[in-house]
Amino acid sequence: MSINLHSVGSDAGILLFSHMLENLDFQSDPAIDEWATQSENWISEIEKLQKPRRLRERNPNALILTGHGNSMRVEKGALVIKQGFTHYPQKQECHRYFKGDLDLPRIIMLLDGSGSLSFDVLNWLAEQSIALARVQSSGDVAIVASGNGFASDQAKIDWQRETLACPTRRMAFAQKLVREKLAHSLETLANHLPQHCDTGRAIARAERGIAELEKPLEDMQQVRAIEGECASLYFRAWQNLNLQWKISKRYPVPESWLTYRGRSSVHECKPENRRATDPINAMLNYGYAVMRSKLQINAIADGYSPLLGIMHRQKRTSSSYILDMLEPERPRVDAAILDLLQSRTFAGADFILRKDGACRLSPQLARAVATIIG
Repeated sequence: MSINLHSVGSDAGILLFSHMLENLDFQSDPAIDEWATQSENWISEIEKLQKPRRLRERNPNALILTGHGNSMRVEKGALVIKQGFTHYPQKQECHRYFKGDLDLPRIIMLLDGSGSLSFDVLNWLAEQSIALARVQSSGDVAIVASGNGFASDQAKIDWQRETLACPTRRMAFAQKLVREKLAHSLETLANHLPQHCDTGRAIARAERGIAELEKPLEDMQQVRAIEGECASLYFRAWQNLNLQWKISKRYPVPESWLTYRGRSSVHECKPENRRATDPINAMLNYGYAVMRSKLQINAIADGYSPLLGIMHRQKRTSSSYILDMLEPERPRVDAAILDLLQSRTFAGADFILRKDGACRLSPQLARAVATIIG
């Protein structure tokens, strides 16, 4: 039995899609040519962005799948994975993995798109300790399945419960978490951003914030106030960023995309920016989602409960503890995205502007972002 990730991902849908591609004259449309060119450019970048491997080391890189028609099945004991299509013409990537192979990825990540997999695949992944995560085009985590399963460690879960229940211990945990976040943000500010007066102010505030968090505080609001002030100046230092763009009449770029304006969406007041309206925030959302998936897989493997958040206390259905673990990792994600932003020239075809004003990444750019984080 197989599971369809999307209705158009069925075998019949794939055949119909392929037939349509073969019989349409795409060469007559320059806009489609540009989309295909940019997609191929990002595909060629994927291998360069992957982490290097040591001799006899298991593959440290996640396998990133995107596009329409992804397929995962077990054939004669081997896992066969076919990459989906994102443009025409495109050569389909195919991977065949055998049990115990050092080429096996530790994580397989499905980025939106469509396709199918069988129940046999789920058994195969669990047996080989391979985790499976799915990230939506919005940058939200849809589902994470740990390859090791959930073998809870009662001592660690007791520690989570006791720390949450004790105000003193909860405060100490939160202060330590935010100190680590600010320390990592100092590295990002100093090494990955242009140095100017706003960068200097952000660095000075982060250093003061670390000092303030080393002293006893009375309540969580004080911790959040320090974190919020530092975050405001941190992202203000980003406002001088200008992406390099290829000029295109077919894929014009909104003026608001030319210079980074801030972390909040123009349609929302909240700083989490769930509906990104510019390329940089869209890439950040995707990067955070990929990191969150990795942290959830690690937490489950280590025996922690993802639901027992300490600093973050969300609904019972939310992975609040993973949001705790994500905080000090955010500046590291930022650093990786900043390096990508400042080393590449982008095109309008790399992004999708939805009718509600939300900005989404093209599938192959999303795959590149997931590669540098994963």
